Amino acid sequence: MDVVFESDNIRFVKVTMELIPEYLEMVNDIDHVARFISDRRDIYTEDEEREYVQERIDNQAMMYSMLEKSTGDFIGNIEFFNRREDQAELGIAITAKMQDKGYGKEAIRSIVDYGFKEAGLKRITLSVFADNQRAVHVYEQCGFREYDRTDVDVFMEVTEK
Repeated sequence: MDVVFESDNIRFVKVTMELIPEYLEMVNDIDHVARFISDRRDIYTEDEEREYVQERIDNQAMMYSMLEKSTGDFIGNIEFFNRREDQAELGIAITAKMQDKGYGKEAIRSIVDYGFKEAGLKRITLSVFADNQRAVHVYEQCGFREYDRTDVDVFMEVTEK
């Protein structure tokens, strides 16, 4: 797998068809993952996931799978999307078994650094469900600040220093 960048404990690799089983397990875990990343509650099929991953590959999306350095185990995916010039949105999903181990904070800090230093970004935004205070706290620890809010979402940003 093509390693794009690394942090202390994580290898960030290009999204790949090889990891489809791991992707499906993650996105179809409604209670621990899916409910935090979208309103969709239907199970993704293998064909839907293959189509999605192929589209990300074809469009050279800035989507990376995270692998634990010491074991090679799949941690989750992280992505810059909706890029407009020097701005992009950030999204992250971590498998249930890899949550609560510090990977989210490490991954966010690493990709923000990568975005500013390597991808030419000046502003990174994200939206998180307002009831996901755990995630809001992690984003704040990584330098993100709230700039807007609705009853459903908190909108956060970090800018290049």
